Amino acid sequence: MADTNGNGNGNGAASSVTAPLMLHGRVAIVGGPAPAKEVVAGINAAHGDGHAIAPALAETSEATYDAAFGVNARGTFLCLREAANRLARDGRGRIVTFSSSGVGSLRPGYAAYAASKAAVETMTRILAKELRGTGITANAVAPGSTATPMFYNGKTEEEAARYIAEAPLGRLGLPEDIAPLVGFLASDAGGWVNGQVLRCNGGTI
Repeated sequence: MADTNGNGNGNGAASSVTAPLMLHGRVAIVGGPAPAKEVVAGINAAHGDGHAIAPALAETSEATYDAAFGVNARGTFLCLREAANRLARDGRGRIVTFSSSGVGSLRPGYAAYAASKAAVETMTRILAKELRGTGITANAVAPGSTATPMFYNGKTEEEAARYIAEAPLGRLGLPEDIAPLVGFLASDAGGWVNGQVLRCNGGTI
C-alpha cells in the first residue's frame, strides 16, 4: 500500500511510486490510503492529540494491534496470494511489497507496527522461494521516514523535527526517493534480485 495525497486523484506519493512501473509496461496494484489513515486516527483517538502517537507495547490496545496487522500483514497476504496466482498463470512478473525501516530501527512505541511490517518481509521472502522455477521475483522495499501526509498526521513540528535530526542527510525521504528503487525491482534489470528486503532510508539505519 502506498500513501497518496489527500484528494485521492492519484497525483501524490502513490503515483510517484507507480509511474516507473508504467514505463516498464507493468501494472501496479495500489491500495488506497483510507485503511492506514483509519489506523492513525484510531491511535490519535486513544492517545490524545499526537504527543503519544506511538504508545509503548504495555499501553497498546488490542484494537491498535489488530488494525496494524489487518492493514499491513493481512492486506499484504491477500495481495501476495492473488499476485502469485495471477503471475504464475502468466509465467512471468515481479512482486514488490512495502515494509518499513522501522523493522530494523526498533523504535520504542512502534511494536505493533514494526511487527506487522516484519510479517510483510517474512511473507515476501518465503514467497520468493515458493515461486521457484517460475521466473517470478518477490522483494520488499523498506522506506524510512518519508514526507507524506500520513507521516505528518498527528505529529507536532517538534516531533517531525526529531526525525529529521536523526537523518544523516538532514531531511526526510521523499516518494521520489523510493520510486526509482521500486521501478528497478519491477524491471528486467532487477531480475537477479530476489527474496530481498531493500532499505531505502538515507542512512538512518
